[in-house]
Amino acid sequence: MSKDSIDEMEQIQRGLEEFLEKEVEGYREAERAAQGEGPVPIYTTASSGYQTRRRETASGQPQGYYNEPDYNSQTNYDSEADYYGETDYHSETEQTTWGREEEYASVRKERTAQNRTEQSRNAQSKTAEKAQTRGRHKKKKKKKKKKSFFKRLLIILVILCFLACGAWYYGVNHLYGKVNYEEIPAVETEPMKEEGVINVLLIGNDSRTQGEDGRSDAMILLSISNETKTIHLTSLLRDMYVEIPGYKDNRLNAAYSYGGAQLLMETLEKNLDIHVNRYVLVNFQAFANLVDAVGGVDLELTEKEVEYINGYLVEYNMLEGRPEGTDYLATPQSGLIHLNGPQALSYCRNRYLGTDFGRTERQRKVLTALIEKAPSALLTNGTELINSLLPNLTTNLTEKECRNLTLQATKILTYDVVQGSVPIEGSYSNATIRDMSVLQVDFEANKEYLRKNIYGEGAEQTEAE
Repeated sequence: MSKDSIDEMEQIQRGLEEFLEKEVEGYREAERAAQGEGPVPIYTTASSGYQTRRRETASGQPQGYYNEPDYNSQTNYDSEADYYGETDYHSETEQTTWGREEEYASVRKERTAQNRTEQSRNAQSKTAEKAQTRGRHKKKKKKKKKKSFFKRLLIILVILCFLACGAWYYGVNHLYGKVNYEEIPAVETEPMKEEGVINVLLIGNDSRTQGEDGRSDAMILLSISNETKTIHLTSLLRDMYVEIPGYKDNRLNAAYSYGGAQLLMETLEKNLDIHVNRYVLVNFQAFANLVDAVGGVDLELTEKEVEYINGYLVEYNMLEGRPEGTDYLATPQSGLIHLNGPQALSYCRNRYLGTDFGRTERQRKVLTALIEKAPSALLTNGTELINSLLPNLTTNLTEKECRNLTLQATKILTYDVVQGSVPIEGSYSNATIRDMSVLQVDFEANKEYLRKNIYGEGAEQTEAE
């Protein structure tokens, strides 16, 4: 390499070092001026032809910096107008700088507003989420409370049902203990209900004490039919001439005298083809007490019936040791008359008006009135009703069967009560056999009557026709 080349390179290097020193020094002056430590420098960049000046406020405080062209730099312009055109440099630059600052301020405000909006949305979202969470918690709590409430209610109802069942069970057992139970082994295994019908034979005897001594003064077949939704009260006339198993033919009430309730039920099945294996025996005293317990009965009476009531009261007062004339009815009178127990019993025993048909009709009238008044009497006078009736009853109904009947009581009491008697009209004739006044009966006609009215047989065929 020649000496000229080396000198040239050294010159270039020195020029670069001087340039760099000026550049550095210019930056330092500008920094000092920014800090208020020196005059506003005029810094010219050789490459761009711009010089940096400090903008001051009216009070002389530094406000910023801007660049303006250096017309003495290596970048030559003929004039300021050639570079900027006709625009005033300083004015346009300031406007541009201030416009940008305003733009930046507007952008900052917009971003700040956006940030606040976003924060508000986030806060609202969080509030909504919290509200939803609280709502879900409240719903869960409500559901838990509802479940807990219904659970407690169910437990209470179960306990009440259990207590009610216990009270009912104890009550039935307690009441059944007052009844006189007489077992009949021959019918013990036979079902109480057959073909949808419960048949119970009600026997009223003229005994003044419990038991089966005396005559069967009244016989009524009580039939509870699920088929016809009725309670049938069918009086069985005691003068019917019937076949008695193991004995000679005789009146129906003779069967009871020969073999009690069991033989009487067998005789009914033999002659009327109706299955009955349960009975309830009531004596005179029980009947009178029952009428008194329900508050008496109101019946339409004729003058003759009132006279016969007083006549039967003579015997009743003597047997019961009551003073003569007790419970006599004033005569003459007729119409709707209120009867107490002894008076109603005397009314039922009268067989001189209307023969035995009239007597059984009177018995059914009183029994129907008792059935109608019994439910309310149980609520108002239950203790007297129970104590006066149950000790005077004798039955072969078991304790379990009595419980089943009480369970069906609410349904049974809605059934219609229907009255009737056997033999039916036109199916019998009066006769004298072995010096006995009896009724000769067409049993086939009476069987058909019982099957149709109690079991509902033939009703569908009649409707179809």
